[in-house]
Amino acid sequence: MSKIRIGIIGVGLIGITHLKNYADIADAEVVAVCDINEQAARKVAGQFHIKDVYTDFREMLRRTDIDAVDVCLHNNFHAPVTNEALEAGKHVYCEKPIAGTYYDGNSMLEMAKACNKMLHIQLNTLYRKETKAAKALIEEGSLGKLYHARSTGFRRRGRPFVDGYGTKFFNRKDTAAGGALLDMGVYHIAQMLYLLDLPKVKSVSGKVYQEMDMDAARRAESGFDVEELGLGFIRFEGGVTLDLIEAWSIHMGGFEGSSLVGSKGGIRLPSYSSISQTSGLSFHTTIADMDLDSNVNLDDMELRWGRLKEDYDAYSSSQHHWIAALQGRVPLLPTAEIALQTMLISEGVYLSDRLGREVTLDEIITHSASTNVKL
Repeated sequence: MSKIRIGIIGVGLIGITHLKNYADIADAEVVAVCDINEQAARKVAGQFHIKDVYTDFREMLRRTDIDAVDVCLHNNFHAPVTNEALEAGKHVYCEKPIAGTYYDGNSMLEMAKACNKMLHIQLNTLYRKETKAAKALIEEGSLGKLYHARSTGFRRRGRPFVDGYGTKFFNRKDTAAGGALLDMGVYHIAQMLYLLDLPKVKSVSGKVYQEMDMDAARRAESGFDVEELGLGFIRFEGGVTLDLIEAWSIHMGGFEGSSLVGSKGGIRLPSYSSISQTSGLSFHTTIADMDLDSNVNLDDMELRWGRLKEDYDAYSSSQHHWIAALQGRVPLLPTAEIALQTMLISEGVYLSDRLGREVTLDEIITHSASTNVKL
């Protein structure tokens, strides 16, 4: 199949990560990079042997030989850049979260539909071995009727910049819109929504915190005004519920991994602790009136399914899936829709915290407003 020609917008930490991933995909060809920091753009272009460098993304969008662009910017830049790229006739791969608010994220879905272009959001937990195993167990009926899920994410002290890594722009509402929920929570909430087959939100109750000490100089420099801990309880139509806890920083030794339970069985996923991620999944059920707790050999599962299932390589990572979908090999997973619902839940937590009560779907949508950075 013909290679997919890609332009990268933003060459920071995320942009470099995406470039490394594309380097492992034979059918992806990055032909241009763009960043307002020309020196950084040229350095990265040289590192990855990319010929063309831009400092104006609109100039890059005028090229007719680019199939898709990859938006690797801070959250409040996602919607304006993505929408212009879609209008310019490009398919768009965008880093998570979808945008800074539900309002802005929804504009991206509407623009993609209006322009008849694909929009894909980076949600890497959907392609992990344990997610594939959990999905197979659910679709086979091994869990029975699903009724509750739990989304967890843990760092002991892992707040960007103030705890020694990342940039200060993660810590400011004017660029990032939110903290732990939008940086980490998006992965774990999205994973649960995917396994629950994207149920419709009915109401959200939540609370956010920033209570732990941090380096005073870095606090001042970063303008830290987002949450380090987010908590929530979500009711979906049909009676399914979800509770969540997401910590950038907390005085605890760890959390149990996310989980999902049904009338016939339950699944526990691994604990995503700190920045590292470990593989593992346990399945819990009752057989012959005996309670059974079992572990799944995910490596053997991956090896077998890779040999037997058609186009299984198209689900080995978010970017592998993106390229395969653009080539028409597989249908694109509804990552934009999942990411939008994840944003709706996070924004519901923020609104519930401000109002001090549970909030409805309609209230969240009504209160949501644009936080786009004007370009």
